[in-house]
Amino acid sequence: MGRIFETRKATMFARWNKMAKVFTRIAKDIAIAVKAGGPSPDGNPALRRALQNARGANMPKDKVEAAIKRASGQDQQAYEVVIYEGYGPHGVPVVVETATDNVVRTVANVRVAFKNHGGNMGTAGSVAFQFQKMGVFRLPPEGLDLDALELDLIDHGLEELGEGTGEKGERQVVIRCAFQDFGRLQAAIEARGLHVLSAESEFVPQTPVTLPEEQAHEVLELVDSLEQDEDVQRVFHALG
Repeated sequence: MGRIFETRKATMFARWNKMAKVFTRIAKDIAIAVKAGGPSPDGNPALRRALQNARGANMPKDKVEAAIKRASGQDQQAYEVVIYEGYGPHGVPVVVETATDNVVRTVANVRVAFKNHGGNMGTAGSVAFQFQKMGVFRLPPEGLDLDALELDLIDHGLEELGEGTGEKGERQVVIRCAFQDFGRLQAAIEARGLHVLSAESEFVPQTPVTLPEEQAHEVLELVDSLEQDEDVQRVFHALG
């Protein structure tokens, strides 16, 4: 157990309502999960995960229930999950996860964002090999014995456990597993009644890139621009 590597987070969110974006992203996750596995979280691990994230983000209960109801309706728009890859300024690898009902619009917007911020959009597979897709759980550290927790979860798929920070610099416990072990580790965490701040699949860079502050800021401007797009769910990069 120790300090876990996390990519640098963008901090340039004063220009937009970040909380509204988070709620929109979670609502899309709920819609995708419901369409794939039904509206009952008991038999739908993806929906349970989305609901955990809704609670962790303090998403109002009425918004969560409305998202489930909409997703259960016949007229709910279907979202397609599409991954885009490219290089940001100074050659930093970037992976963009989108959920879209219009691929033509989304790919055009992503391409423009890369171009306007000194990056280049690549083809499928051009960047993703530099990342490992993992299940990532974030927990509040209060009351946890991390050494004991690591020993307890290692038989359930845990690969890495350490300390990280949230968007506001708050301490978090970060738990990672191989993506194929996501459901198994999720079930073990739920069985222990642990409070989960978020449970996501993430692209974790295998080789972090370190840049001077000014150049790093240019990369984060690209990340910020991508994250503001309504079709973008998450942006992953290798900037350390």
